[in-house]
Amino acid sequence: MNFTGIIIGVASFLCIGLFHPVVIKAEYYLGVRCWWMFLLLGVACIAASLLVAEVILSTILGVVAFSAFWSILELFKQKERVAKGWFPKNPKREDL
Repeated sequence: MNFTGIIIGVASFLCIGLFHPVVIKAEYYLGVRCWWMFLLLGVACIAASLLVAEVILSTILGVVAFSAFWSILELFKQKERVAKGWFPKNPKREDL
């Protein structure tokens, strides 16, 4: 039996599930100015994915990379959701 697809599927599910609250917290505490952190994470994971020979790990690194890239878009969408009142705004943070 080959569990590669199941392992990658579960890892993808967990990765997407992890990035959702990370984006919410990042916007709350740091605002959208932290977008570059997601960019650097994505680029680093792509580089690592290209260097790793193991198929499962390489694929998971690719999923993490593109989840980080997608999080940049979601960070700006989260800012809009906060402006609409759907999520709380951090009263201690001043937006630049």
